[in-house]
Amino acid sequence: MSCDAVGRAMEILLVEDDLEDARTTIEALKECDVPCRVSLVRDGDEAMRFLHRDGIFARTPRPDLVLLDMQLPKLDGREVLTQVRADAHLESLPVVVLTASEVHKAVLEGENLRVNGYMTKPVSLEQFISVVRTLRRSGLDDSILPGLG
Repeated sequence: MSCDAVGRAMEILLVEDDLEDARTTIEALKECDVPCRVSLVRDGDEAMRFLHRDGIFARTPRPDLVLLDMQLPKLDGREVLTQVRADAHLESLPVVVLTASEVHKAVLEGENLRVNGYMTKPVSLEQFISVVRTLRRSGLDDSILPGLG
């Protein structure tokens, strides 16, 4: 499957406390040769500090996409998503939820938190490609997302 890139590399924020799941997700991205830079944070509080460019994250780039685990320490994924959607500077940021449970999908849809997609763990190449295609159809800038034949 071709994954030719157009434009600059995509900035991805991966919010995942399980290092094995993080490794699997990053490998799925590398499998497709998606030109991206992945920043990994391991809890919800750290994710919000990253997104607000607070403290040690002051010089971080704004992500084009957030891959958000639901089971996180400090602030769980639902709390992170609630804060992102309530923030005028972050509300349009595409967020894809990483989950091992269909229950999370029902909860988030019930709370109308505007999730841009779901991927079940472990993340596969096919899931990621499907999510990128969906995001492209919904209007995310083609110059950032990879072309997926």
